[in-house]
Amino acid sequence: MKIVIAPDSFKGSLSAFEAASAIDCGIKKALPKAETLVVPVADGGEGTMDSLVAATNGRKVDVTVTGPLLDRVQASYGILGDQQTCVIEMASASGLCLIHPEQRNPLLTTSYGTGELIKKALDDGCRKFILAIGGSATNDGGIGMLQALGVKLLDSNRKPVGYGGAALSQIVAIDMEEFDSRISTCDFIIASDVQNPLIGRNGASHIFGPQKGATPEMIAFLDHHLSIWADLVEETTGTRLHDKPGAGAAGGIGGAFQAFFPSITKRGIDIVIEYTELERKLTGAQCVFTGEGQIDAQTASGKTPMGVAQIAKKHGIPVFALAGSIGEGIERLYPCGITSVHSIVNAPISLEEAIEKANELLAATAEQVIRTYTATLNS
Repeated sequence: MKIVIAPDSFKGSLSAFEAASAIDCGIKKALPKAETLVVPVADGGEGTMDSLVAATNGRKVDVTVTGPLLDRVQASYGILGDQQTCVIEMASASGLCLIHPEQRNPLLTTSYGTGELIKKALDDGCRKFILAIGGSATNDGGIGMLQALGVKLLDSNRKPVGYGGAALSQIVAIDMEEFDSRISTCDFIIASDVQNPLIGRNGASHIFGPQKGATPEMIAFLDHHLSIWADLVEETTGTRLHDKPGAGAAGGIGGAFQAFFPSITKRGIDIVIEYTELERKLTGAQCVFTGEGQIDAQTASGKTPMGVAQIAKKHGIPVFALAGSIGEGIERLYPCGITSVHSIVNAPISLEEAIEKANELLAATAEQVIRTYTATLNS
């Protein structure tokens, strides 16, 4: 029996590779002779770089960059096996994960470090880029990234403005003369499922600002000045970002890519499925295991288990999804290809204990699921 194992990470406890290995261990307890194929995946968020680097026999490059609060942080990017394609997770340089909750303030946080990662990869010869832009700490419209790549954003005195969302209020002109010319020779794929526009009630500031520390007053300030920024961008590039779908992703950096870079946007899971060659690897499989920390109605919006299930459904392969917790609305997943959803928590335990024991809980659940499945095949 051939079984494909393609989970995402169980955030806070297991990486995608660790989760896949635990599932593999559980399956082998029940079926020692099973042919298992481990394919760790991600949906464009945390783990995307590791998944693609592993799938293509690539490598990681460590680099020190400017963090979201202008401190120096250790970040990294991946170079895929073709030695030309760079994978960057924005969160590595400009992520919420780099800031203590009490320090979150989108008036201060900058995307400058993300621009530095792009510049370093350009210096390394990369001309194809995959940008996973989830988990950002910023609401600066991408101006920090542009500043790092040579764009001069000028105030009323023709002086360069500062950094962070507050600097949006100072910009009156965009000087593109020193914008890195190599950008125009590159291809950028932006991994994002976000369709929000740049401004308005469904825009970057109102929808994502609160999780980044924005107060109602900050939200109003940022939304107003992002609108003025969008006016300047339209005058400079001809691209209208105000109501453009996806422009509000990652605090508006999605719009910066749309206006200033030769870029296209794809669902993160679709990119990972393509580069890991998951569909080809499903050939001859009797079933698929996937999973992530939380599975609920939101999983249907492009999360890893749904992406995996949609590919497997094309080939009539059953998909078993394992989760640390199960929320409401999972009935939406069944018509899309997920056969069944299973919680790995098998007794009343605390969250801390569940995280600590995630490896053994995942293995034990996988063992029971495959035992049940094979029993039905033999009945």
